[in-house]
Amino acid sequence: MHRQLISFLFLMLSFAVANAQAPERVRGTVAALKGDTLSVKSDKGNVDVALAEKTEIIFTQPIAIGDIKAGDFLAVTSQKAADGSLSALEIRRFPKPLNPGHRPFDGRDDQTMTNATLDAMVQSASGRELTLSYEGGSQKIVVSGKAAISTLVPGQRAQLVPGAPVNLTARPGADGKLTALRIQVSPPGK
Repeated sequence: MHRQLISFLFLMLSFAVANAQAPERVRGTVAALKGDTLSVKSDKGNVDVALAEKTEIIFTQPIAIGDIKAGDFLAVTSQKAADGSLSALEIRRFPKPLNPGHRPFDGRDDQTMTNATLDAMVQSASGRELTLSYEGGSQKIVVSGKAAISTLVPGQRAQLVPGAPVNLTARPGADGKLTALRIQVSPPGK
């Protein structure tokens, strides 16, 4: 019995340590960059995140819809209408496949994220229509002129300017402070 209790306590401690170090996601806009500390204005207030030597910075370089071709791997954030149809809010071309599939975006019922390969793009009455496929399914998504379209390229600290939208993953340290693992930054006003 005593051995089982010790095993149980060890298991619970291991679980707590593993959960304490799970990466966190922070979305918002850059408030400031001072030295190695990035301050992000998020919907939860300002969040300070340390930049490390190995922090990866990715820049969302704006492109035209005509730059997207069949075979490209895209991440498409969409608004879902009452009839279930999808309209693109943002399209990002990735250099390689990442997390293929179709799922709710940020746990919302009215938005989705589709990471998939572009099979075809055709003109429809409401804009261009993308047909995207991933293992186990496919989606048709309409792209209006309002959708933000970009490609992901290597970024640099100089792009972390006030007002620039960021989406980052960070790991909390033993002291609770966050250190950025990967930062995706877009031009201000996007």
